[in-house]
Amino acid sequence: MRAIQGVLLAVSIAAFPLSAVAQSYPARPIRVLVPFPPGGTPDIQMRMLSEKLTPRLGQQIVIDNRPGASGNVGMDIVARAPADGYTLLIGTVGNWAVNPHLHKQPFDVLKDFAPIIHISTGPAVLVVHPSVPVTSVKELIALAARRPGELNYGGSGVGGFGHICAELFASMTKTKLTHVPYKGVAFAMTELIGGQIQLMFNSAVPTMPHIKAGRVRALATTGATRFAAMAELPTIAEAGVPGYENATWSIIGAPARTQLAIVERLNREIDTVLQMPDIKERFAAAGSTVTGGSAKLAQDILKSELAKYGKLVVDAGIPPVTGQ
Repeated sequence: MRAIQGVLLAVSIAAFPLSAVAQSYPARPIRVLVPFPPGGTPDIQMRMLSEKLTPRLGQQIVIDNRPGASGNVGMDIVARAPADGYTLLIGTVGNWAVNPHLHKQPFDVLKDFAPIIHISTGPAVLVVHPSVPVTSVKELIALAARRPGELNYGGSGVGGFGHICAELFASMTKTKLTHVPYKGVAFAMTELIGGQIQLMFNSAVPTMPHIKAGRVRALATTGATRFAAMAELPTIAEAGVPGYENATWSIIGAPARTQLAIVERLNREIDTVLQMPDIKERFAAAGSTVTGGSAKLAQDILKSELAKYGKLVVDAGIPPVTGQ
């Protein structure tokens, strides 16, 4: 009997720290690193979520933009941070699932991070400067064929969502486009509006206002089906490139070894916020579809997408990045 009591006491003592952490967390502000400059999709999304999360958690959500090396700078900071739930990361398909195939990284996305929740998915929009003499995808393909390498497109850097979309497009249409990398999509969009570059594949979140204002011309979206917020636009597959499909997504994560109780608390709170009607409406209006779900689902999606983009990088012939 004493032996059994001793075992039960040991189990209860071992469980106590987790329970105590779950009850006391968070006890101070939570920093969320956005590995891109302000104005991009993850930055906009995190600011929307923080408005609802701050009162629910009882602590301020501090958004820390740390751009550099296509998102690797911010990810490295989080990978090295204490696994205590006070330093988190919101990242996109580019830095979570594409960069590992293109960059030599000081971390491993599967071993050094604990995915908390998959928050959204959404297509990119193919846009051109109004001076580009095309009004359809087929016309753009014909122009690119006549002027190989002369059409410049911008993005957030090598391996970014826009870069992958464009390289897949060029590969499938047998055209040559020239990539001009920027520190973030906001900088690339500024250059597109100014006419310094000719086209861009960009997520709908930061692009829709410029389309509505006539600063850029939209040709198509990159999803498998038409995007509800831009239903008048065809998909690229519909517009002349059968089989083309690509979509971006966002995952919030923490350093590996973060206690399960903290991951589960954050997952519950963020998922609750994501399912709020006004958040769904705001995400939709900005070009994203809310997902949510368990931390296990986020982990499974990350593994699947890593494999998918590893194959895409090889098939499109995108060379690894050197010098970073």
